[in-house]
Amino acid sequence: MRIHYLQHVPFEGLGRIEDWTHQARHTVSVSRLFKRDSLPAIDDVDFLIVMGGPMGATDDARFPWMRGEKVFIEQMIRREKKVLGICLGAQLMADVLGARVYRNRDKEIGWFPIELNASQARHTALNTLNQRSVVFHWHGDTFDLPSGAAHLARSQACENQAFAYGKHAIGLQFHLETGIPQMESLITHCAQDLTDLPYVQDPREMADLAPRFAPPLYGLLNRFLDAFTADHKVPNPA
Repeated sequence: MRIHYLQHVPFEGLGRIEDWTHQARHTVSVSRLFKRDSLPAIDDVDFLIVMGGPMGATDDARFPWMRGEKVFIEQMIRREKKVLGICLGAQLMADVLGARVYRNRDKEIGWFPIELNASQARHTALNTLNQRSVVFHWHGDTFDLPSGAAHLARSQACENQAFAYGKHAIGLQFHLETGIPQMESLITHCAQDLTDLPYVQDPREMADLAPRFAPPLYGLLNRFLDAFTADHKVPNPA
């Protein structure tokens, strides 16, 4: 499978997704948008992963490259290619599908549980997660569900934690790809987000919880990605 990912800042890469791609022997390429890398041809990509970042999904004026990125994401979705959006990536997906992206009532940072919407999630790859799973969060924005999307998960702080659009596109507000190094990198680079709020853990609390909650995420991530890509068909050579 030819996987391409969109990276918005140097400190938010694939994380543990990279391990999965190596194990499955997928081909991986990247557009580092903060370096103004070009986007690939849609026909050269089977699976697009849109990563997170501290900017907002509507910050087109501050980041002009975001306009082309949005067109690319929308075209991938409309062509029914596999698309996975993580945090900002999910917000960008919601935006191109016509939904509103806005400031959430509560900022959510740290290790907090999500609950699956079982009736909807059972039809998707997210059904590989437990009904209640503690995952990693780092977001202050949220989104309305796009028209025609299925609501897959919620948390106490954020109603729309995940959605599916058809069988080929999933947006996750939370992070399954985060291990301890990725968590530490976010703490270093986004320390300004760590304010004293109900759903914001301080660095010491996050670090104390990480040995308990980070290792199980790797298994959840692998099962989810295996299920999400299970129906991929390799095109016949010309």
